Amino acid sequence: MEIQDTPIKGLMIIKPNVFDDNRGYFYESWNKELFQILGNDIDFVQDNQSLSQKGVLRGLHFQKPPCEQGKLVHVIKGSVMDIALDIRKNSPTYGHHFSVILSDENKKLLWVPPGFAHGFVALESDTIFTYKCTNFYNKDAEGTILWNDSDLNINWGVEDPIISEKDAKAESFRNFTTKF
Repeated sequence: MEIQDTPIKGLMIIKPNVFDDNRGYFYESWNKELFQILGNDIDFVQDNQSLSQKGVLRGLHFQKPPCEQGKLVHVIKGSVMDIALDIRKNSPTYGHHFSVILSDENKKLLWVPPGFAHGFVALESDTIFTYKCTNFYNKDAEGTILWNDSDLNINWGVEDPIISEKDAKAESFRNFTTKF
């Protein structure tokens, strides 16, 4: 596996070693030993998976402390524009976001540590997206920041995405008070 740092401290792109042959491919999508070498004592407790049609946008979601989650995300089928927004108040990149294309072709994974809001938009129909989470989902700790907030200026690369009612009514970044 190859680990690539991003411009935002803590976010990492992981490029697994992929073994292709005439039967298909094989790769490790998680290796605890590798993360421990990097100084990350990761304990995943929940896996989530979603199916989205082209143009479905999910985000920007997070879990408030003490229920915060780190997420290791990747695409099993299809492709997404993945976004991570730094909401750590003492971070020099607070309010900055990072975007990356994750797909079944590039097989990249993204480590999103606690202290980030996260979202993605499906670039293909029948996109299957998976999350390994370091804490259990807690409805009372759920937070959502408005995906198209003009203060964030995120280019999702799609017009008129399909969003949930919850995401349509999300909090503006200007009115958001972080607990991180």
